[in-house]
Amino acid sequence: MTYDVGQLYLLFNLILRPIRMCFGLVSLLAEDISMADSSITIDDIEGELFKIERIRDILVRRESELRYMMDDIQLCKEITQLKKELQKLVSVPDQDKSKEDKEREEALLQQIHKLVETRDFLVDDVEFERLREREEDREMADFLQSKISKNLSKKAALRNQMVASKSQQTSSPFVTKTGLTLLKECCGFTCSIM
Repeated sequence: MTYDVGQLYLLFNLILRPIRMCFGLVSLLAEDISMADSSITIDDIEGELFKIERIRDILVRRESELRYMMDDIQLCKEITQLKKELQKLVSVPDQDKSKEDKEREEALLQQIHKLVETRDFLVDDVEFERLREREEDREMADFLQSKISKNLSKKAALRNQMVASKSQQTSSPFVTKTGLTLLKECCGFTCSIM
């Protein structure tokens, strides 16, 4: 299936519209977050920001891939048109060709060669982008691993600290409270002994 430039432009915009809408939703969600919500921790915010950044990266990568695909389709279409024109010129016997036909044949060969080189460069660029993306993914995985291990150690330290503070809070009042107060705290206000 071949597309003209107008059709490619429309197709490209149809693909980009959901991406743009997604960015709009992200900004709307960001506006809806209340600063008064004290249940959100810094780690939660960092996690949400990371998720949004990751989605944005994925969408930017996809947009880049689509642009490469569109360029590739356009180059292939141009190469095909030039080859058809060249085929018509080549099918004419050499003795029947005029000087302009021979010059046009040479010009077409040069144009095709230039477009093929451009396409080769495009393919190399796509491969380079894929390698760069793999490296970014590897670095992100390393970062996440270090972040997760830091968060786990922070949570473990916080848990140990909370357990220690609870044991300090509960051990000292037991010494100073009377037996009746201990029963109230132990059994609640519906204790039959009270």
